Amino acid sequence: MVTLRGPHLATPLTLSSSDRDAHGRLDPATIAPGEDVRYLVTRSGEAAMEEAAASAESEGGTLRLALETADPRNGGAQVLVYLGRRDGQRILAVEIGEPSAEIDDPGRDLRDLRRVAEQLDVEDAELAVTAVAMGAWHRSMRHCPQCGALLEAEVGGWVLRCTADGTEHFPRTDAAVIMAVRDSEDRLLLARNAHFRGRFHSVLAGFVEPGESLENAVAREVAEEVGVLVEEVEYVGSQPWPFPRSLMLGYRAWVPGDTALTLQEDEIAEARWFSRAELAAALEAEEIELPGAASMGRALIDDWYGRSAQR
Repeated sequence: MVTLRGPHLATPLTLSSSDRDAHGRLDPATIAPGEDVRYLVTRSGEAAMEEAAASAESEGGTLRLALETADPRNGGAQVLVYLGRRDGQRILAVEIGEPSAEIDDPGRDLRDLRRVAEQLDVEDAELAVTAVAMGAWHRSMRHCPQCGALLEAEVGGWVLRCTADGTEHFPRTDAAVIMAVRDSEDRLLLARNAHFRGRFHSVLAGFVEPGESLENAVAREVAEEVGVLVEEVEYVGSQPWPFPRSLMLGYRAWVPGDTALTLQEDEIAEARWFSRAELAAALEAEEIELPGAASMGRALIDDWYGRSAQR
């Protein structure tokens, strides 16, 4: 039996208090053109950005979203998604395709949100995360999964209705657990996934299966990937991770017994237990690379380490 305990952890990309104006989505005029409209362009996990001026009120962000005043669709059929209001303005997201004769890309600086989210202030980060997630949904959901007919957007882009059978379809979010696994000596388990680049190491993670509780998903994933038994877990917080549509549910987890590792070969290329001194030495020697500061994985590592593990 796995038990659940304890206090939560402040996690990246979750600290904004922006107005999503969910009721406003019901009014079709919300996505109509107007002087108060600003457009945020996204494309395949990227968002339009610009350098933040030193005097900008960006709470330390070195980048900011490049919000446009003109409709960027150029007569195209891309869906507008109402993200809410900020400073009296309506913010609409537009997912565009790759540049072509039909789709112009007039010098936008589109940057991979996964790599630069930590450089945005919290309000911009929340807008970008939502826009990228909704863009991925609209890219993948064009036909009704029940009958194959075309879907039409409603409710400010948050609902897709089948043009044939009238069924409604909503944005999909996949629950995934991510866990900082510790042993009785308070060592941390880090692994390199078989699909990770080079020296990149992180904590373990995996998707929740149907009919499974979150804490049991933690125990199952750890047992499957590295062959050790988790007996206690502690929920610490969640984080949207729109690559393409995950919700990361963070845990601390403890393995009080046997710590010998048996790796799932098709998933885990290497894994080991680290003391804080060993992690510092491995980073100094450039033997491993940690996740970026905007990720839940990095937040869990820093939480165990007691400060930023990689300066």
